[in-house]
Amino acid sequence: MIDDIDRRLVSVLAEDARLSVKDLAARVGLSSPSVSERLRRLEERGVIQGFTVDVALESLGYSLQAIVRIKPLPGKLYIVQNLLAEIPEVIECDKVTGDDCFIARLVLRSIAQLDQILDRITDKAETSTSIVKSQPVKRRLPPL
Repeated sequence: MIDDIDRRLVSVLAEDARLSVKDLAARVGLSSPSVSERLRRLEERGVIQGFTVDVALESLGYSLQAIVRIKPLPGKLYIVQNLLAEIPEVIECDKVTGDDCFIARLVLRSIAQLDQILDRITDKAETSTSIVKSQPVKRRLPPL
């Protein structure tokens, strides 16, 4: 799907998405116009879906994270799914197989805030919550 140069481009951008096209070209050994064209094609094909910023959650006042396993009550699956999408503290949510239908990652300013958030869904779903102590493996690219 992608060649070695594209892999290098993606890897370098994953480390620093703010690099200029000129600097990126120097790192992969191509001209700036060639890099621009490759980036355009990678975006068109959906390989690169966006350029993001990595924010220190603590600097925004979020001192805690929680992983919540959510099992909607019968007939409440889509209601719970839509509700989770509306809660800004839910920063990730996966729909999964097994006993639970969703696994959500929440950012929290306090334990009390956890109760406030869970109170919004407890009449529609069963939940099981774990507080994150650390994240030994942060989100990263798979092998290219």
